[in-house]
Amino acid sequence: MDAPTQSKPAMRINPVVTEIIRHGLVAITEEMKINLMRTAYNMIIYEALDFTVGVFDAKGNTVSIGLGLPMFIRGMSETVKAKLNHFGAENLEPGDILLTNDAYITGSHLNHMTFTVPVFHEEALVGFSCCMAHWPDVGGSLQEGTTDIFSEGLQMPIVKIYRKGEPNQELVEIIRSNVRLPERAMGDFRAQIAAVKTGERRFLEMVRKYGRDAVIGGIEAIMDQSEALALARVREMPDGVYEAESFMDDDGINIGQRVPIRVKVTVAGERMTVDLSEVSRQVQGFYNSGITAGRSCCQVAFKSLTSPLDLPINDGAFRALDIVLPPGRVISAQKPAAMRMWMTYPMTVIDTIFKALAPAMPDQVIAGHHADLVLGRVHGRRPKDNSFYIHSIGLIGGGWGARHDHDGMNATIAMNDGDTHNSPSEQLEAKFPVLVERYCLRPDSGGAGRYRGGLGTEKVVQALNLLHFSSQMDRVKCKPWGLSGGMSGFGNGVALHRFGKTEETHFPNGKALNQTLQSGDAFILRSGGGGGYGTPLERDLAALERDVRRGYVTQQSAEENYGAVFVGDTMEIDAAATAKRRDEMRAKGLPFDNPIAETLIPFGAPPAPERNEEHQKLTQEERIAFAMQCRCCT
Repeated sequence: MDAPTQSKPAMRINPVVTEIIRHGLVAITEEMKINLMRTAYNMIIYEALDFTVGVFDAKGNTVSIGLGLPMFIRGMSETVKAKLNHFGAENLEPGDILLTNDAYITGSHLNHMTFTVPVFHEEALVGFSCCMAHWPDVGGSLQEGTTDIFSEGLQMPIVKIYRKGEPNQELVEIIRSNVRLPERAMGDFRAQIAAVKTGERRFLEMVRKYGRDAVIGGIEAIMDQSEALALARVREMPDGVYEAESFMDDDGINIGQRVPIRVKVTVAGERMTVDLSEVSRQVQGFYNSGITAGRSCCQVAFKSLTSPLDLPINDGAFRALDIVLPPGRVISAQKPAAMRMWMTYPMTVIDTIFKALAPAMPDQVIAGHHADLVLGRVHGRRPKDNSFYIHSIGLIGGGWGARHDHDGMNATIAMNDGDTHNSPSEQLEAKFPVLVERYCLRPDSGGAGRYRGGLGTEKVVQALNLLHFSSQMDRVKCKPWGLSGGMSGFGNGVALHRFGKTEETHFPNGKALNQTLQSGDAFILRSGGGGGYGTPLERDLAALERDVRRGYVTQQSAEENYGAVFVGDTMEIDAAATAKRRDEMRAKGLPFDNPIAETLIPFGAPPAPERNEEHQKLTQEERIAFAMQCRCCT
């Protein structure tokens, strides 16, 4: 459970200075973010923005967290507190920089390196500046089916990577020796240090300008304001116990064995309790996350429902929230659980919390979203210089659920990554031996409804040279659900298309592990759509006609799910005939929704592809043209 409400500061708070401090804190984290983007070496940081920065008080409580990964709303604070507890405030000194990537503290995987600077003013510890960023490689196995943390890379315990301003060169060399791309890793290392030093410098400038007491008192006042706002919003919610469940397809090891997600939310007066005791126990596969990720699930959902636009994001906003989460669940996993795909399950946990509260807050909760990053991890060697590369291609965005008065958003990054971006196709093609053949919206992927779910996307990427590919997505079978009669959206999916073949190779559980692609082969990532809201037989005809003209909804789907009748071969809807057909469909209980994809999940690895080496005799231009022609035809 969260900490009790802090006592009010004894000093008189100047409201004008407090507002200046409020906006100054947001500006600090924004500048930290910009500096990291401008100096990082890897695309996943400077293009995808897979990082989070923050400022914390002397006890490690969140003061301002920069927009980035919402799921680190709890993990960064707990990491700062763990470092403080490890060393003790009396053993921290100006110039120290603390580092860890401990997955069970951060709640995530080992790729997240977290640097922290203790901030001192006149020898007094006044706060912390922190930055978590994703490194593409931290060593470990390139075989994706991990079953423990030891195979996933370098584990860096809590250490002082800098002491009194001097780098601990022995530790730096340990890191350098355990990564495959040390030059790029050390570039991101320096970029993160620049980011946290920026936070330290700007926070001290604020303290010197307005005074330590004014800044600390202002921060406490801001937290109290955030608490008051959250309490007021919870009081507006109807008291009750609300429950919901969903599931994940499997853990990548026990194929076809569902992983249950069950939540219970209790609203009583001005407090909300989220009980995650019935979420599945930690799994054998690589989808576990630490307890701070589980707490983040609750806080992200709570923040979204109480004060989504209130800045800065701070711990005061969560004082009205209680969390019940025993250890050993997939979102509170314990060592040595595998954590590589830590981000996948928490997104569905948040979705399910919203689902539970839908009856209580029908005007504030959206239908289910695609809930996956939908990416493929590739590695290989560039043909021009035989240099090694490793990259995650994806973050293609998918459909978000509709709400009571608006369609869902198309092609939007999933809940976990919030402010992250997809990688520009031009950047991918410039840096890696791949060709992006297609990147488009998926027609009909958004769940039908009075308000339609957002559309998912499809990305087709051709290998121009031998590469190794893995995709570890989920929510293929558990499709994004609709609300209040809305229909489910499409689930996520992954497929391979071998050069010259007419059929795709599908992976019905979304796990395409350790696949080898030759030049001319392609992998295909397909993100799901959002669930619809309200019965599709009540969708406005002008909106439906516009969807058909734009290609968002096919005429077949418009007829079968929305009851549309078109005038001849045109895209114009006959209103009178449509009204009649809709009455007939209502009488028959149509349209029928199938929220679970009925896909057969085969056991065992797919057979090795048969290779026709004749295409290797073609020029690259001929091979690309032929490969794309085959895929366009299919």
